[in-house]
Amino acid sequence: MSDYKAPLRDIDFVLHDVLAVARHWATFPELAEVVDPDTARAILEEAGKVAAGLLAPLNRSGDEEGCHWQEGKVQTPQGFPEAYRAYAEGGWVGVGGAPEFGGMGMPKVIGAQIEEMINSANLSFALYPMLTAGACLALLSHASEALKARYLPPLYEGRWAGTMCLTEAHAGTDLGMIRTRAEEQADGSYRITGTKIFITGGEQDLTENIIHLVLAKRPDAPAGARGISMFLVPKVLVDEQGRLGARNAVSCGSLEHKMGIKASATCVMNFDGATGYLVGELNKGLAAMFTMMNYERLGVGIQGLALGERSYQSAIEYARERLQSRAPRGAQQPDKPADPLIVHPDVRRMLLTMKALNEGGRAFSSYVALQLDIARYSEDHAARQRAEALVALLTPVAKAFLTDMGLETTVHGQQVLGGHGYIREWGQEQLVRDCRITQIYEGTNGIQALDLMGRKVVGSGGSHYQVLSEEINAFIASAGTELAEFTQPLKAALDNLDALTAWVLAQAQDNPDEIGAASVEYLQVMGYTVYAWLWARMAQVAQARQDEDDFYVAKLGTVRFYFARILPRIHSLSASVKAGSASLYLLEEGQF
Repeated sequence: MSDYKAPLRDIDFVLHDVLAVARHWATFPELAEVVDPDTARAILEEAGKVAAGLLAPLNRSGDEEGCHWQEGKVQTPQGFPEAYRAYAEGGWVGVGGAPEFGGMGMPKVIGAQIEEMINSANLSFALYPMLTAGACLALLSHASEALKARYLPPLYEGRWAGTMCLTEAHAGTDLGMIRTRAEEQADGSYRITGTKIFITGGEQDLTENIIHLVLAKRPDAPAGARGISMFLVPKVLVDEQGRLGARNAVSCGSLEHKMGIKASATCVMNFDGATGYLVGELNKGLAAMFTMMNYERLGVGIQGLALGERSYQSAIEYARERLQSRAPRGAQQPDKPADPLIVHPDVRRMLLTMKALNEGGRAFSSYVALQLDIARYSEDHAARQRAEALVALLTPVAKAFLTDMGLETTVHGQQVLGGHGYIREWGQEQLVRDCRITQIYEGTNGIQALDLMGRKVVGSGGSHYQVLSEEINAFIASAGTELAEFTQPLKAALDNLDALTAWVLAQAQDNPDEIGAASVEYLQVMGYTVYAWLWARMAQVAQARQDEDDFYVAKLGTVRFYFARILPRIHSLSASVKAGSASLYLLEEGQF
C-alpha cells in the first residue's frame, strides 16, 4: 500500500480560500489571540508528520496482530503503547481542550483536520484519543468544578483516557431499556452495577487510568430514557489531590471479535458495585451524554472521509503505475507493452468519484466544524442561533453521509486494484473492513436519517432546514453569471430539496410512517445537494485562480464531474421518497 501523505494543500484551500476561517477567528475574543493562519498551518503540518511517520506504519501490523485479552487485561498491538506515549507527549490529545485545564484551545475546525489525518493514518489508534476528547467535552459541559479540576488535566495530557459506556446486550439503540443500576452512598458517591458492551478502549495498556462515562438508573428513577443519569467511574480511584489509589470494581470481561478496527480494544465492561460520581443532573444523563455523542458523530463522519482519502491515495498511485491493456482511443504509451490503468474510462470514473466525494466531504466536515465554532465562540447572538440550527440539522447528515460515501469510496479503491485489492498486503481490503463500522456505531446511519427527518426537519416544523436553504440561496444570489454553469444546477437541486422537504412535512401530518420511510433517501438527497453547494463555492475560488497552477484547474475538472455524474443521483432518490410508505407494508410479517 502507498505511504500516507497528509492532504495539506487541499486542507489549506478549504479552510482559508473557501471558508475564510481566519476572518471568523478574528471576531471571536477567545480565539483571536490563540490561532491565526500561520499557527494553524504549523499545527496541521506537524500533525501530518505525526500521522504519516508515527501512526501510518502501525496500521497494517496493528490490524494483523489485533488486541489480546487475558484475565481482564488488554494488550494493544506492538508499537501502540510507544506511539501513544509520543502522541500524548506532543500535546495532541488535548489539542481542542479548554486552556484553563491544560488543553491547547484550538477551534474545532482545526481539530477536524487533525482527526482526518490521524484517522487516515490509523483508525484503530485514532479511536483511543477520540473517545478521550469526547469524554472531556462532556465533563467540561456538565461536570462539577471539582470533577473537572480533578479529571480534565490528566485526560488532556493523555496520561488518562476516556470512554463512553452506553448500551447493553439487550438494549441496542433503545437506551431507555438499560438495566445498569446506580445506588447513592452516604458520601454522595454512587455504586454502579451492570454490564456494558461495545466499549471502545474500555481496557488497554496505553494509559495509567481510564475514566468511564456510564449511563445508569437509580432504583427510583422514572421509566425509560427519562430516568437515565450519567456517572464518572474511574478504573483506578482518585483522591482529592488527584493521586491514584486502589483499583475500582471495574473489569473487562472480554474483547469483541470484529470485522475491522482490530487494533482498537472493543470491550465488554463489568461494573460490580464500582464507585462513580454523578455528572450533571439526575435523570438528565442522556442529554449530557449527547454532548459527547454529537461530538463523536461528526468525528465518525470524518473517519469515513479519512478512509476514503487513504484509499484514493493508494488507488491513484496504482492506476498510474499498473500497465493493463490499451486505451480505447489507441496506445498512449506505445513504447510499453500496455497503457497504465488510468487511461481507461471506468477506472477514471471510479477515481474521479473518489476524488469528488473526498474533497466534497472535506469541505462539508470543515463547514460543520466551523458552525460548531461559531455556535461556541461568536458574540453575535443571531449568528450563534443560526449556527446551532445548522449544527443540529447537519450533524446526522455528516455522520451518515460521510460514512456512506466513505464506504463507497473505499470499495472503489479496492476495485481499482482489482484482484490485488482483495489481497491483504495491498491494504485496500483493510480500509473497506475498517470503514464498515463507521456506518454502524454512534447510532446506525438509519437512526441518523430518522433523527434528521423526524427531529430536525419535521420536529422543528422545517425551521432548521429553512436556515440551510436560505444560506444556499444567498450564495446563489451573490454569485456572478460566470458561475452559472454551477449555480443553475445547484438552484435546481435546492428547489428539489425544498419541494421534497415540504412534501414530507405535509405527508407526516396524516401518516407518521412517512417519516421513517422517507428518511434514508431524504438524507442522501440533502447530502448530495450540500456537496453541490460546497463544490460550487470551491469552483468560485478555483475559477478566479485557475491561471496560477494545476491545483485549481483540477478543482474545476472535478466539480464538473461532480455536477455531471454524481449530483443526478438525487433524482432517483427523490422519486423513492415520493413513492411513500405504502409499499413497505404490503407484506405481513410471515411473508418476509
